[in-house]
Amino acid sequence: MAGKHSAGLVVFRRDGGDIRVLLGHMGGPWWARRDAGAWSVPKGEYQAPEEPRVAARREFLEELGLEPPAGPYLPLGSVRQSGGKVVTAWAVEGDLDPADVVPGTFVMEWPRGSGRFREFPEIDRVAWFDLPEARERIVSGQRALLDVLRDLLTGPGRVPPAP
Repeated sequence: MAGKHSAGLVVFRRDGGDIRVLLGHMGGPWWARRDAGAWSVPKGEYQAPEEPRVAARREFLEELGLEPPAGPYLPLGSVRQSGGKVVTAWAVEGDLDPADVVPGTFVMEWPRGSGRFREFPEIDRVAWFDLPEARERIVSGQRALLDVLRDLLTGPGRVPPAP
């Protein structure tokens, strides 16, 4: 498995005729003043032999501090982001309250070259978006995941709502 690989979950809910997805705004100083293109599915890196779906669930818990919804998990495939990282994702229906999120953190030198290290949240806020708005906010390399989800839920042979 050459290069960096991440696995993530796209939590979605159905609101009447709309599909909403849960996205996290990336934390840290690089993203603080950005909105469009600064949101992501909860995801994180993994290495073989860890299974990507197991990693996706682990990373969801680490990034949001919440157990991921139970399933079923719908495979959305993999996308390659502009930096070369491959993201493999699954969709799962659920309804989480963004106020319950307790984000994980990371440490980095900031300002760069200062010798001072600071802790930042991996995700600094979480929100539900309908698919058109989510496509505007999500990092461009992950937009295809939303398109696959839309097709799975609205196209021929669509996945029915959970009972």
